[in-house]
Amino acid sequence: MDRPAHLTQLGHAAAAAASPDQAVIEVVDNPHPGTLYMVRFAAPEFTSLCPITGQPDFAHLVVDYVPDASLIESKSLKLFLGSFRNHGAFHESCTVGIGKRLVQACRPHWLRIGGYWYPRGGIPIDVFWQTGDPPAGLWLPEQGVAGYRGRG
Repeated sequence: MDRPAHLTQLGHAAAAAASPDQAVIEVVDNPHPGTLYMVRFAAPEFTSLCPITGQPDFAHLVVDYVPDASLIESKSLKLFLGSFRNHGAFHESCTVGIGKRLVQACRPHWLRIGGYWYPRGGIPIDVFWQTGDPPAGLWLPEQGVAGYRGRG
């Protein structure tokens, strides 16, 4: 299968953007429009920076979405998430902001994101956001990230 011409990152070397605002999230056509199904992306090694101390923060992100006409292209998602490595933002800003950018890019029927943040100062912070109720009839598995006990 040929790479769609509109994709600028897939199929050749592409560096992560300097910031999330500069990152490009690309989409491809959904091969099953009109079919109710869910796509899951898990990023167990997400990193960003504390906006106050500059110390690294780590999270396990899980994104579930029900596509409409478009799918999120996974390499562009990887590069988008990588652009947070030198970006200072609180956990809530990262998690909800990522969800909103993905919605803007692919306009899904439904999307949810779980940000399971590893503790700093002894307190893990988990952040959850979704666009509304999941579609009726959708098989919706648990996100599979244990409550904090070492984030196995």
